[in-house]
Amino acid sequence: MRPSHWLGWWCSLFLFGATFQLSAAPITFNSALPVSKGEGVVRVQAKYLRATDDPGPMSRELTVKALPIVGVWGVTSRWTIFGIVPLLDKTMELDMPSGRSKRSVNGLGDVTTMVRYTAYSKDQPGRTVRIAPFASIEMPTGKDDEQDRFGRLPASLQLGSGAWNPLIGVVATAQSLEKEWAVSASYKFNNEANNFERGDEARLDLSYHRRVWIGGPTDGLPHFFYAGVESNGVWQGKNRNNGQKNPNSGGTTLYLAPTLQYVTQRAITEVALQLPVMQNLNGSALKQDFIFTLSLRLNY
Repeated sequence: MRPSHWLGWWCSLFLFGATFQLSAAPITFNSALPVSKGEGVVRVQAKYLRATDDPGPMSRELTVKALPIVGVWGVTSRWTIFGIVPLLDKTMELDMPSGRSKRSVNGLGDVTTMVRYTAYSKDQPGRTVRIAPFASIEMPTGKDDEQDRFGRLPASLQLGSGAWNPLIGVVATAQSLEKEWAVSASYKFNNEANNFERGDEARLDLSYHRRVWIGGPTDGLPHFFYAGVESNGVWQGKNRNNGQKNPNSGGTTLYLAPTLQYVTQRAITEVALQLPVMQNLNGSALKQDFIFTLSLRLNY
């Protein structure tokens, strides 16, 4: 099939509202792209985080393996609900008086539910623009009192926060046949539990993806490769222990992430590597090395 015919298929999908979701989308945050009424998306991500840049004396090395499972459902043409279930495996290696030691935990983290409302939409053949505010609540489903042979694990290693933590934000997305961009701003209010309160978190996320290859057709439709870059600016306030601010916590981090997405009729396979290009953290807060994400998105 010639490229002009593939372009015709794309236009048909936009014009007639077919259920196929042949589109790139941000990997490191959620977009405002539509989910049709009565349809859903499942995204399973495998994340691997390493943090070894320790300005303190303990030579801490943190490894986090996460498997967040995201379910999305289109309630109406404007209302969309999300559910995020994270499975976590955390390991910290550090120098202790008894020598080099390892502390670890694994299990279910804090589940999040989110609702998104498309406040503005402009659809044209082959392109769409969307603006959508959203709100979520992180529920204390993960254990926050895990212990090992050294005693209770620090809050940073616990599976959950023990608190109900709300978040509000807004996201805007523009997509055409060849490219997609998105910008999102959000603020998370972290609350106190067990005499510990993690600092609030503000984020500004940007993404740009462009189609770089067309292949196929498969089952009558082409498939695509998209290359892109995403940026995540994250500010976090200082944690509080027993009401007192921890001077070795919080700060600002800026990530840049090259991305690659393979888009077929019903599935998208995607990969991103988040690199911290700037970390302005407080005191001896542990700095990150990278976050690697491999993701599969299925429409149904």
